[in-house]
Amino acid sequence: MPKIRRPWPVSRRDTDGAQASSSSGGPELLEMDTDIKNPEVITKTTAVEAENDLKTFNKLHQWDPNLESSKRDEIEAAIKSHDVEAEIQIDQELEENSPYPEVASAVRNTDEDVPVNTLRAWIIGLLFTTIGSGLNMLFSMRNPQIIITAIVAQLVSFPIGKGWAKVMPTKQFNTFGLKWTLNPGPFNMKEHALITIMANVSFGGGAAYSTDTLEALIGFYKINLGWGFNLLYTIATQMVGFGLAGIFRRFLVYPAAMIWPYVLPNAVLFYTLHDQKTAITETGVWKISRYRWFLYVMIGGFVWYWFPGFIWQGLSIFAFVTWIKPNSPVVNQIFGGSTGLSLIPITFDWTYITAYIYSPLIPPWHAIANTLIGLVVFIIITSLGIHYTGAWYSKFLPMSDSNSYDNTGQPYDVRQILTPDFRLDLAAYQNYSPLFLSTTFALCYGISFATIIALIIHTTLYHRHEIYYRAKAARNQADDIHMKLMKRYQEAPDWWFGVLFLVMFGVGMGVTQGYDTALTWWAYIIAMLISAAWFIPIGMVQAVTNIQIGLNVFIIGYMLPGRPIAMMCFKTFGYITMYQGLTFTQDLKLGHYMKIPPRTLFFAQGVATFWGAIVQVSVMQWAFGAIKGICSSDQSGRFTCPNGRVFFNASIIWGLIGPQRIFSPGSIYANLQWFWLVGAALPVIFFFAAKKFPRSPTRYLNAPVMLGALNYIPPATPLIYLSWGVVGFIFGKVIRSRRKGWWLKYNYITSAALDSGLALSTIVIFFALLLPQIDPPSWWGNNVVSTTMDNQGTAIQRTLPAGQKFGPAQW
Repeated sequence: MPKIRRPWPVSRRDTDGAQASSSSGGPELLEMDTDIKNPEVITKTTAVEAENDLKTFNKLHQWDPNLESSKRDEIEAAIKSHDVEAEIQIDQELEENSPYPEVASAVRNTDEDVPVNTLRAWIIGLLFTTIGSGLNMLFSMRNPQIIITAIVAQLVSFPIGKGWAKVMPTKQFNTFGLKWTLNPGPFNMKEHALITIMANVSFGGGAAYSTDTLEALIGFYKINLGWGFNLLYTIATQMVGFGLAGIFRRFLVYPAAMIWPYVLPNAVLFYTLHDQKTAITETGVWKISRYRWFLYVMIGGFVWYWFPGFIWQGLSIFAFVTWIKPNSPVVNQIFGGSTGLSLIPITFDWTYITAYIYSPLIPPWHAIANTLIGLVVFIIITSLGIHYTGAWYSKFLPMSDSNSYDNTGQPYDVRQILTPDFRLDLAAYQNYSPLFLSTTFALCYGISFATIIALIIHTTLYHRHEIYYRAKAARNQADDIHMKLMKRYQEAPDWWFGVLFLVMFGVGMGVTQGYDTALTWWAYIIAMLISAAWFIPIGMVQAVTNIQIGLNVFIIGYMLPGRPIAMMCFKTFGYITMYQGLTFTQDLKLGHYMKIPPRTLFFAQGVATFWGAIVQVSVMQWAFGAIKGICSSDQSGRFTCPNGRVFFNASIIWGLIGPQRIFSPGSIYANLQWFWLVGAALPVIFFFAAKKFPRSPTRYLNAPVMLGALNYIPPATPLIYLSWGVVGFIFGKVIRSRRKGWWLKYNYITSAALDSGLALSTIVIFFALLLPQIDPPSWWGNNVVSTTMDNQGTAIQRTLPAGQKFGPAQW
C-alpha cells in the first residue's frame, strides 16, 4: 500500500520519502489505503510524528552549545504540554531551515539546477591548484614566507570565470558520444565553490606538511631517498586523510549540529559575489548591499595593512609599556607581545588578531570564552606562578618562546650530541646539557597531555548517544533542510572512500618499510590508529566551535627511542593525516552547503590533492637543484628552509633525546605528568555541573577547547589570543546580542572582507618590497619596537657570565 506524506508543505527537494522510517530518526510514515481521506487520522498521525521528531531532536541536541536557549525552551515546552499545534509548527520550521541562525543567515535553504561538473570548472580549478601549490611550496622555503590562501583563489577565480563565460565559444562538441562544451553558460556559484574547494585541499593551508620532513632530510640530514619516496610519501600523507573524511561523514558532515563555522564566510562570499544587487533592508538603518559592504571593507583592509605591515610596524605589537622600560626584564616579560604575556593586549594588525586561530568573527562566543578561560588559568596565572618562584630554572630562561636551551642559556646545539650517522651520543649528551624550555612552552606540553585524555572523556560523556545514533543511521538519519536537498544527488559510496583509504594505507606502509625510515611496520599501524581514533572527537570539537585541537604524538620517543627520522614519519602519519582529513571534511561540509553533487566533489578533491602533491614535490626538487646554498642560514635569497629547520631540530629533540629524558620521573619537567589527571577531571566536573545546573553557563564549559585551543602557544603569543578574544567578544557577544539583524547579515562577510584585504595586501607587499629586500622606513614608529628586550628575545631575569652553568648536576 502507498504511504501518505505529511500534509503540510515541504521543500521541493525533500526526497526522504520511501526511504525514511522511524528507526532512522526521520519522519514516520503511515501505511494506509489511498481511499482513506479521514483528516482526523492524518492529524493524529502528524502530531505523533512531530512529537517523536522533536523528542529525537531534543535528545541529540541536549548538549548542543550552538542551539539557542530560546529554541531549546520552546521545544521542551511544546513536548511537555503536548501542544499539537506548536509541535507541528516547530517541527516544520526545523525541516525547512537550519535551527542555527548563523547557518540560516549564511546558507540558503534552496538549490539551483545549474551545471557543476564542467570543463570550465576543472580547468580553472587545476590552474589554481598548479599555481598555488607551486608558489606556496617555493615560498615556504623562504624566510619570511608567504602563504597564498584559498580565499585568494575564491576572489581571483571569480573574474576569470566571468570572463570565460563572456569570451569562450558556446559550441557543443561530441567526443565518442560524450557531449561537452567550453562554455556551458553563465559562471555559477557551484562551479565557483568547486574551484575554491580544489584550491583549499591542495594549497589552502600552505605547503604539504610532508615537505617539512623532506626538507629536513635533504637540507639538514643530507639524506635524499629519491623522487619515488618523496612523491609517494607526500601523496600518501595527503590522501589517507581523504579516505577517513569520507568514512566519517555520517558523524561530521551530515548532522546539522556540525555547522563548521569556518566555511560560513566562504558561503556568504559566494552569494555576495554572484548576487551583487541584493539589498539589505532588514537591519534597521543599514540598507547597503552585502557586495558593496564587502568591497568597502576589503579595500579599507588592503590600504590599512600597509601601515602595520610596512610603514609603522609598531602598530602590530603596540606594547607601549615596554617602550617606556625597554631594558626591564620583568616589564618585558609581563607586558611584551613577542616573548611576554601581553597583559595589556593592543594590536592594530589583523595579521596578529587572526594568526594561528583564524578570524575571531567566525567562532561562537562560547568557544572564545572557553579559550580565554584556559588562557588566563593555564597560561597567564600558572606561568606567573612558575616563573617568579624560580621553578624549572625559569629565571635563566624566557617567559614565552618556542626555542630550546642548554644550561648556559644559549640555544640548544643538537649537533653536539649527534654521532656521524645521526644517532644519540649518550656520553656527549651527558657531558653537554639537559634540555630547557621557556615557561609557556613547557606548560603547553603539559596542557597537550591533558587535552588528549580530555577529548576522549568529553566525547564519551557528551556525544556517546549521538555517535551511536549516527553510526546506525548513516545517511538515513534525521535530516535538516540541507541534507534533504542533497538527497537529490547520487551519494559517493562509502566503499569509494574505504578503497581509497586502504590503497593509500598500503602506499604509506610500502614507503615507510621500503625505504630507510627506521619506522617499524607496527609503529606505522599505531600512527594510523591514532589518526582514526581521534578523528571524530577532534572533528566534533572543530565543527561546533571552529577551534582545531592539535595532538603531540610524542609516544614515538618511548616506542622507538633514538630514531629521529622515524619520529618525523610517525608524526606525519599519526597527526598530519588527521589534520588533512579534517580539511577534507570541512570542504565536504562547504560542498554540502553549496549543494555540490557528492560524486563530483569526490573526484575534484581527490584529483586536486593528487596533482597538488606532484606539483609541490616537483618544485621542491627543482629548488634543491637550482638554488645555490639552499637551507643554509646565510643563503643570499633567504631560502633558509625555516619549516624544515624547525622540524629537523624537533626530530633531534623528541626523536633522539626523547620524552623519557624530559618528562619521566626524575627529569626537570616530570611534574607535567600531573596534567593527565587535570585532563581527566575537568570534563567530568563540567558534565555533572551542567547536569546539576542545566540552565546555567556551566553547560557551555568545554574542557577540550579550554585546553586544546592553546596548542599553538608558542609560537603563538598571549597577545594573539587576547586580542582575538577581545574582537570576538565585541562581534560574537555584544553586537550579536544588541544588533542581531546587523550581525546576521554582515558579520561573516566582514570577516571574509578583512581576510581578503589582508591576503591581497600581503601578496603585494611581499612581491613589491620584501622579495627585492627593500627595508621599511627608518623612523621612531618602526625603530622603537626593535629596542625592547621583548622584541630581541632577551627578557631574562638572570644572565649567566661566560663559563657558568645552571640546572641539575646530573641528568
